[in-house]
Amino acid sequence: MMAERFERHRQPWNGEEAGKLRTLAAKGKGLKEIAKALGRTEESTRDFAKANSITIAKKR
Repeated sequence: MMAERFERHRQPWNGEEAGKLRTLAAKGKGLKEIAKALGRTEESTRDFAKANSITIAKKR
């Protein structure tokens, strides 16, 4: 049996996560790094950020 990699999968975002996302994004962290720190998928992180007008730096 494969362990679930994203323990927060399909769970609603909470205020603490939103705050952490804003903080990491403000520090210029990339999507991959932020998603990993939050235990979320990159897709979920990107969608939540977009819905809440949070800009995530584009890493090249």
